[in-house]
Amino acid sequence: MTTATWLLLAAGLLVVLVLGWAGWTLTRLRRLAGRVRRAREVLDAGLLRRAELAAALAREHAEDLGPELAAALATAAAGARAPSAGDREAAENLLGRWLRRVPTGVLPPELQDAGMRVGLARRFYNDAVRDTRTLRRGRLARVLRLHADRPLPRYFDIDDGLDAVLTGTARSAG
Repeated sequence: MTTATWLLLAAGLLVVLVLGWAGWTLTRLRRLAGRVRRAREVLDAGLLRRAELAAALAREHAEDLGPELAAALATAAAGARAPSAGDREAAENLLGRWLRRVPTGVLPPELQDAGMRVGLARRFYNDAVRDTRTLRRGRLARVLRLHADRPLPRYFDIDDGLDAVLTGTARSAG
């Protein structure tokens, strides 16, 4: 065999390998997009449930909470259910701040459970976003423009006070 034949075989093998890798990566990107979508749906459902429970708490235990806290909690819950201008993170942060002011004796276990579920759903969603962004930022994925027409998913970052629970680390108080 001549050198030209070997070069042709090597080039052909390289093309087959790149096409195989591109197909595998496209399949993985498609699966990750589905994972991000499903995780976002679970997160949205959890956030809505938490807002509904907070609104119910403000209505049913207004005398235990006091008029200021009950009104602020009801307003924050309404804002979290239908955030204005699409700023869901700010609305959820506001609701979370007011929920942290609720005395533990008044806070129903369902609301505590909903808060924990929101923290876990947020973590699963952000993990899926991280995996998608990492794969799409790879050199060959950028060069071959795999999923280039789709926007990168955004992280959902709220201060839900669960960092110490979910990561096993304690936050500093200062």
